[in-house]
Amino acid sequence: MPDSRPAYLPKVPASAAATLLLVATLALAPTEAGAHLVRGAQGGFGSGFEHPLTGLDHFLAMFAVGLWGAQIGGRQVWTLPVAFPLMMVVGGIIGISGVALSGIETGIALSILVLGLAIAFACRPAEWLALVLIAFFALCHGYAHGAELPLAADPADYAIGFVLATGLIHLLGIGVGLLVGRLWHGRVSRILGALIAAGGLYYLAL
Repeated sequence: MPDSRPAYLPKVPASAAATLLLVATLALAPTEAGAHLVRGAQGGFGSGFEHPLTGLDHFLAMFAVGLWGAQIGGRQVWTLPVAFPLMMVVGGIIGISGVALSGIETGIALSILVLGLAIAFACRPAEWLALVLIAFFALCHGYAHGAELPLAADPADYAIGFVLATGLIHLLGIGVGLLVGRLWHGRVSRILGALIAAGGLYYLAL
């Protein structure tokens, strides 16, 4: 099937995306996960809804998921944003259960960096590979918040608010990608991806 991308876009093979996943996995060296976790009592729905909107690391990753889905097009406009909150719930359950996982902070930072680079280079891997990336990063985000849910005043409402806000941020990313991201032959999306990746580098350096 002919490649429908504009000529200026680099052809990034699926193997490049696989390399990104490998780098993300290897970079999760055993470290103490704690900087991202919010300690102390949390509110209910309002606190859960507010957290993704005020935590820039979460916002950038969730926005990137929607933007990348819009950039790829086809079914991935909705499969990526649907997969992220679903797998985030799985990660949250693992966090609530008390299972100790290391490198969560690194995984969250890498989610911003890798997704930003994928957008900046207009990477269009096979759908299953994109979903694997999304699932991996969603588990990191979900675990971080699941680990703090037992301290919440109302964990169920907190989780509902968080997932709802996540979905809205995904929709924002999709909207930007579909409405303005394709201007100048997709350069707007790619510039946004580069800025997101810069944010990932910042969080890795913290």
